[in-house]
Amino acid sequence: MIVHLNGAWLPADEARVSVLDRGFIFGDGIYELVPVYAGRAFRLDEHLARLRNSLAEIRLDQAAHLCDWHAVVAGLIERNGGGDLSVYLQVTRGPARRDHAFPAHVKPTIFGMATPLVTPSPELVESGVAAITAVDYRWLRCNIKAISLLANVLLRQSAVDAGAAECILLRDGYLTEGAASNIFVVVDDLLLTPPKDHLILPGITYDLVLELARANGVPHEVREVSEGELRAAGEVIMTSSSREVLSVTSLDGMPVGNGRPGPVSRRLLGLYREFRTAFAHGGTGTPRSGTPS
Repeated sequence: MIVHLNGAWLPADEARVSVLDRGFIFGDGIYELVPVYAGRAFRLDEHLARLRNSLAEIRLDQAAHLCDWHAVVAGLIERNGGGDLSVYLQVTRGPARRDHAFPAHVKPTIFGMATPLVTPSPELVESGVAAITAVDYRWLRCNIKAISLLANVLLRQSAVDAGAAECILLRDGYLTEGAASNIFVVVDDLLLTPPKDHLILPGITYDLVLELARANGVPHEVREVSEGELRAAGEVIMTSSSREVLSVTSLDGMPVGNGRPGPVSRRLLGLYREFRTAFAHGGTGTPRSGTPS
């Protein structure tokens, strides 16, 4: 693996970061994850806009201009063989004496790597996956794609311990998101998902699913979703850059609907896959009415 670190290209096992880096000491940094299909970075402008927003939210705006992000992503793709990849970008506030307050005159650490993109197997797509629910005890700035993910790690591990693929989070009786995904539900043939605010990450795949729904006449609403609606839903769907569009067919040990992926999730997955394939073959990346490419 060839990585990018502060302007240099080098093998991953030769990359070194200071033990005083604030990302290591405090989790003081942000990250972004960009899927790559057939050597093309998927919705790169949208991913980089989210990266810049996260940097602005942690008052590290200047890091957005320290490198050519398009060139970094292109370099990671080229140096790691192209094809289907997951490009990871991370920016921390940089190395400094340990003090909670921002250090003066410190240079941010910029890191990037590319690994093979792992998407759900055909078997998982066909059967769907299990999920559990838990109280959302994360901080109140979930719209920032921060590297300090301990709460998400613990919640996701609780799902693994239960033999499930995801932990779906509830705060004050309402759905927020998954530990590592956005969540949609289908109630009476209506696709529902919570609005983007400080309690959920503004997902790029979340946005695309809503665009595809609008362009293809899938009834949908963006509004608060109650715990009762989640538990009574005929379909539950998780979305993310790596999981794409994946049905949840079991929730807390109980079947969702008939325990199989439902018609709305199947349709959205089909639209997503067609759109993704068209993009890999040179498509524009913008849904058009009635056609995903």
